[in-house]
Amino acid sequence: MTNKSFIIKNLHCANCLNKIEAKLLSMNIIEKVEINFYTSTLNLELNSELDEDILITMINKAFDNIEPGSFVLYKEETTDNKIQKKSDHKDCHGHDHDHTEINHGHNHDHGTNKVSLILLAVGSLIFAISFFIDFVLLNRYILIIAYILVGYDIVFKSFKNIKRGNFLDENFLMTIATFGAFAIGDFSEAVAVMIFYKIGEYFQERAVNNSKKSIEKLLSLKSIYANLKKSDGEIIKVKPEEVKINDIIIVKNGEKIPLDGKIILGSTSLDVSFLTGESLPYEVELESPVLSGSLNCGSIIEIRVEKLYSESTVNKIIAMVQNAAAKKPIAEKFITKFAQFYTPIVVGLAILVALIPPIFDGNFSQWFGRALIFLVISCPCALVLSIPLTFFSSIGYASKRGMLIKGGNYLEKIEKIDTVIFDKTGTLTKGKFKIDKIITADNVNENVLEVAKAGEFYSNHPIGKIISNDPTIIIKENDIKDYTEIPGKGVTTTYKGNPIQVGNKKLMETFNISIPVIETYQTIIYVAKNNTFIGAILLSDELKDDSSRAINLLKSLNINVFMLTGDNKNIALSIGKEIGLDKNNIYFELLPQDKVAKIQEIKNISKTGVVFVGDGINDAPALTLADIGIAMGKIGSDIAIEAADVVIMNDEPSKIYELISLSKTNKKILTQSIVFALGVKAIVMILGVLGIASLWLAIFADVGVALLAVLNASKILKKS
Repeated sequence: MTNKSFIIKNLHCANCLNKIEAKLLSMNIIEKVEINFYTSTLNLELNSELDEDILITMINKAFDNIEPGSFVLYKEETTDNKIQKKSDHKDCHGHDHDHTEINHGHNHDHGTNKVSLILLAVGSLIFAISFFIDFVLLNRYILIIAYILVGYDIVFKSFKNIKRGNFLDENFLMTIATFGAFAIGDFSEAVAVMIFYKIGEYFQERAVNNSKKSIEKLLSLKSIYANLKKSDGEIIKVKPEEVKINDIIIVKNGEKIPLDGKIILGSTSLDVSFLTGESLPYEVELESPVLSGSLNCGSIIEIRVEKLYSESTVNKIIAMVQNAAAKKPIAEKFITKFAQFYTPIVVGLAILVALIPPIFDGNFSQWFGRALIFLVISCPCALVLSIPLTFFSSIGYASKRGMLIKGGNYLEKIEKIDTVIFDKTGTLTKGKFKIDKIITADNVNENVLEVAKAGEFYSNHPIGKIISNDPTIIIKENDIKDYTEIPGKGVTTTYKGNPIQVGNKKLMETFNISIPVIETYQTIIYVAKNNTFIGAILLSDELKDDSSRAINLLKSLNINVFMLTGDNKNIALSIGKEIGLDKNNIYFELLPQDKVAKIQEIKNISKTGVVFVGDGINDAPALTLADIGIAMGKIGSDIAIEAADVVIMNDEPSKIYELISLSKTNKKILTQSIVFALGVKAIVMILGVLGIASLWLAIFADVGVALLAVLNASKILKKS
């Protein structure tokens, strides 16, 4: 399979997406199609290679057939074109000073829109003048001129589409409706309908474009260049994609960090609000890890790059937000299917209204006029536009708040969940352990910390790193052999020729090593040498500041909250009590496979769905098993982040409550849009049959409702 990505130009009709998708899928070479109206992107999965020029010609023909004037460009064409003014600066108050101008070419939207607006204004003025002319023939000529100025492009597109076999689009329906009004002598109403349709379309397009701009702003985390420091000290500007691991980059005040890495020179304050939603400055110094997308608000720093751009935080965030639309929620799938049947059904009703009643009363003109109302409101644009936008706005808002949702389907699921399961370490606690005490067994003449550090030398576990990073003892790597990590228990290795075991109580039991009873609420790491207990290290971990608040907030939503941990009973119950968990909802001394089994057990008693929140490598299976997996992104492992459906960038457990609240707001707006759009259209249809509604009201039921639905959906992005 081959994947191709494109930028879409001049596509203004959301209702055309389904037709374009069907057209593309009818091509044998295309296996999968993903079109995102709000980021103007097209992603294709091809089952074989094809010459790029031939492929893009085929795609553009399909686009132009459905929406005349629309076309696509390869994404590379839009990013690799002429960058005329490279200044990727923002100030530390969030103001954008990016003066980059990218010339995409082929885009004449601005000029076309300007001409259309002028013609609309002139046509509207002529329409107003017609009210002061009593001579019927002259009045009608003036109205026809006004109609041509305002609606020529609609009529032109409709006939063009008829020629191409593309019936029942909005251009065709508006043309038939207004021509019908002319036919029954309602010249003034025909022109008024076209004018108000065009005005509504203009404001609707403005609302959609404003939403697009808000979304584009969320995707502007990427730096367009990196200051690469060469081996001779020269600094050159390059694309972030060209920087390699271990390269040195310079980041000046007001510049965004382009790639993930570690500071090797200098210290500064970072604005990480673009990533986490946190407004407070984040202080970093020598050896501090830094994430791409952060804004340097202080001194110049040098960074050693640790990840390629393709694997960097900023690229993953952008990819998550852009690809979120590919995972469609049930509501969007329903509307997509509904839209395929809605228009033909309403057009069919219009034909019945035009033909059947005149059989009984003979008043063809009256019923034909009423049937035109059905034609005007037979396009499902209000729903086709607003429902995907509601999900996309919610996902965009969540990303501004440091919550990355990988698809609208996950946001939809979160609203229904009744259970949240937290892993303890690194999720409810900070995962930043410190050594409180070292216990040496009686009659043992060994440096317990040295043996423990040798055992944890290669460990990536938070506890293991605390021990292995201790600066007071130096371990030579050549002295370590046969290192083995046993998940959920600890490590075994050979140090200076002696087998050692470093881990928890279960590891000692595995090797039949006798250990003393140590009464403590701290985490205990047992250390053994030659299968004999030589001592223990006691460590403590702090609770996160908002863990108790998170539990209380979730309980306020009547959500059942559990905690899983590999720690002993005393530690688990102590922490659980402190944060307000029910004793029966605390499970301890669990291995990774035990956590998975426990989640399955909890899922079996859950009525509507389970969320699991974790951060480590060992949590990946649990994240996958839960209905919704949420990973803590700041200190979380890459594997956990990949396995999760949602990533919390600032590691705050209370974000889970915010996420659930957002999903409920999302559903509320969806319900409002669906009920309002279908309700208004149904009422206008009934009033039309009864002879009460006019074509003017039908225009409101079409364009006006779509505009209001879009505004309602996009207000999520404007939340503070």
